[in-house]
Amino acid sequence: MTAPTQTTPGPTQRRSQGTVQGTVQAATAGAGSPDAVLSPVVTGDGTTGRGRTADRWRRARWTLLVLGVLALVVAVLAVQRPVTSATPYAPDNAQPNGARAVAQVLGRQGVEVRHVTRVADAVAAAGAGTTLLVTPGSLLLPEQVDALAGVDADLVLLGADDELVRAATDGSVSRTPGVAAPAFAVEPSCDLPLATRAGALALAPGLRAEPGSTDVTLCWPVDGSAALARVELPGSAGGRFVTAVDDPSFVTNGTVLDDGDAALALGLLGAQETLVWLVPDPLDTSSTGEAGAPSAGAGILPPWAGVVGLWALLVVLVAAVWRGRRLGPLVAEELPVVVRAAETTRGRGRLYRRARSRGHAAAGLRAATAETVARRLGVPRSADATALTDAVARASGRSDHDVADLLYGPPPHDDDALTELARRLDTLESEVHRS
Repeated sequence: MTAPTQTTPGPTQRRSQGTVQGTVQAATAGAGSPDAVLSPVVTGDGTTGRGRTADRWRRARWTLLVLGVLALVVAVLAVQRPVTSATPYAPDNAQPNGARAVAQVLGRQGVEVRHVTRVADAVAAAGAGTTLLVTPGSLLLPEQVDALAGVDADLVLLGADDELVRAATDGSVSRTPGVAAPAFAVEPSCDLPLATRAGALALAPGLRAEPGSTDVTLCWPVDGSAALARVELPGSAGGRFVTAVDDPSFVTNGTVLDDGDAALALGLLGAQETLVWLVPDPLDTSSTGEAGAPSAGAGILPPWAGVVGLWALLVVLVAAVWRGRRLGPLVAEELPVVVRAAETTRGRGRLYRRARSRGHAAAGLRAATAETVARRLGVPRSADATALTDAVARASGRSDHDVADLLYGPPPHDDDALTELARRLDTLESEVHRS
């Protein structure tokens, strides 16, 4: 190949040569120092696809590990979810504080037990000829108390607060909290058949009849208060009974076999063919409505929306604390002084030299040359390496292999090779500009 004729470079060519020479001079300033260390041969900017993949894995492995552990825990909990609950006094709770034993015996005796957790569902299901059991739970809203007190079913209150007891009995019965359970079993001292069958019990008293009330039956009295109070009230289908028991322990699995607790529980809850068993949900705000349908105050959200909302709030707070400690995005700011391009180039070259990053320096030189010759030849920025190599080879008269080695070859292994690469790239630019 005939050597090209040297001509005087134009303004664009002189600027490109100055940038390349400045970078090379700064990057090779310490070529002869004893501390110079040869770098291994790398590709492009000093990294490989395998190296970048390994670096991403090192950064993301702990996050992936935590997510994997959480997914495994959720899967295990979903598979091993018990068929029974742990809610106190629930008919599906087999633990000592549950009431599964009583519910199963009632079911064998032909009583249909309907377990509900919403007041609206309980009110809708508790019609005439049924029994509504209200177990101890969270504080009820005033409208919920009124809805439970107005049902046509026989009402059984276990450990209810004074507001519900007064509303359900039309003010005939009230609570006297703080009375200790007797140390021994006490006779019922009343003529109710279910109390007579149960016999002596050691239930904690806490109920009393209001002055002037004559239709209240008190059983198992101790120190002026009784453990059970029953009132007969009018209903839409005739009379209905409201029975309050201050000590609800007689229905739990742990004590149902003590004394006559089982007889009292079965006689009290099995009087009708249908038993609506209400275990109030702490997040329930419903009062009246059709069973399973949203009612006034309940909104249109499903029952689990409250728990999910609290969990989402916790996640947001944790994320805010986690991300709040990080710096925000960079803000563009006017520089107080104008830095000359030559100084910036030399500064970058010194950084490359200090880090012995000949691969990055070579990649910068090759990128600048490729951009210059592509603009000169009208090659679009979207063109691939093959298209640019063919265009430069035709313009310079070089072979495709020689051009590809200059623009996309391996990085130099020492400072002398980096200087030689810069010289050859400068010559290639001159050849293209003369074409």
